[in-house]
Amino acid sequence: MSTNVLILCTHNSARSVLGEAMLNHWARRLGKRVRAFSAGSAPSGRINPLALGALGNAGVDIAGLRSKSWDEFVGPDAPAMRIVITVCDNAAAEQCPFWPGGPVKAHWGYPDPSDAPEAERQSAFELTRQALGYRMIQLLHLPTETMSDRELQAALDAISRD
Repeated sequence: MSTNVLILCTHNSARSVLGEAMLNHWARRLGKRVRAFSAGSAPSGRINPLALGALGNAGVDIAGLRSKSWDEFVGPDAPAMRIVITVCDNAAAEQCPFWPGGPVKAHWGYPDPSDAPEAERQSAFELTRQALGYRMIQLLHLPTETMSDRELQAALDAISRD
């Protein structure tokens, strides 16, 4: 059975999409049974082209990525999520989506690279992609299939402090 991970942000146009793509990329490369999804509480309906560029430049498959509502993940036919990660930036007073129910939840906040000064924006997207990729590799090295929710929560909290 695969471990499903939902990565949330408000607009699902940059950080959450970067997280989804990086987790799926590394899961495939490492042969891990983990599947990432991303969504937003108020999706923009488009992915920021700089996010797609950062992924493409790193050799990450961008086929099938789209901005979507978290409503797609609450119905009876939706995949069951084991982990829900929010990636919005509380320090910038962004309203992070709240996910109800029983999944293990983590908050890995990142500043919105779209808010970087124009001359630094491309670099901000690349740095955000790298930072998310690092945390996703750490997640993939956890034995999620055998961990209790409490153990998994502690491990995800530790990753958030790295």
